[in-house]
Amino acid sequence: MSRSNFILARLTDEELGALSPHLSVVKLVFGEVIAETHERVRRVYFPHSGIISCVVDLAGGGAIETGMIGKDGVCGALQALDDKISLNRIVVQVAGEASVIDPDRLRDFALNSPNLRKLLVKYDLLFMAQVQQTAACNAVHNVRQRLCRWLLRMHDLQGPNLELTQEFLAQMMGVRRTSVTDVAKELQKAGLISYKRGQIHISDVDLVKAWACECEEDLKMHHKHIFDPPPAEQF
Repeated sequence: MSRSNFILARLTDEELGALSPHLSVVKLVFGEVIAETHERVRRVYFPHSGIISCVVDLAGGGAIETGMIGKDGVCGALQALDDKISLNRIVVQVAGEASVIDPDRLRDFALNSPNLRKLLVKYDLLFMAQVQQTAACNAVHNVRQRLCRWLLRMHDLQGPNLELTQEFLAQMMGVRRTSVTDVAKELQKAGLISYKRGQIHISDVDLVKAWACECEEDLKMHHKHIFDPPPAEQF
């Protein structure tokens, strides 16, 4: 199962064999809070399925998602290498499974494994790019573009069937529920999605892509450049 996580899959057989006895598989339960703001990170998560969200809570009572972690990444690794403190709330957005490891154990392995250390640093760079792209997207793109971009990301990580309420979508996007409801009706009428309470099905991912902003494609370009650069740009 470890190989279903992008980071673990990039380890050599020898590296993964040494790490595996210290990994355990846990369920990711929808709504579970992995860490609160300024709380110590107690486990590092390598998702195999499901989605973990980093959420910034606002003084006025609202919240907005700044980053999404799925089978393509790791949650808590940077904190494991440093002071182990989370700077925002981390919550399970979509249920699934993950391999977990004690942060001190991961730090010890990373210090002795240049390949693992490089992978963790590269992913942190990619996650920072995702946060920056999300900030730019929230500032300049409309709700329809943002929702389609968000659905594309979800589709890549989880597939076409998503168990999500419009209320939760609105919270993650930092917009009013009525705005999400209006756009969802528009998308359903155009054949992009179908939905009923708590469930969204992406019917035409190509059309969703056409209606989305460019942000998700930009992030994929960052991913390729960071993890699979041309030979002349290897670092």
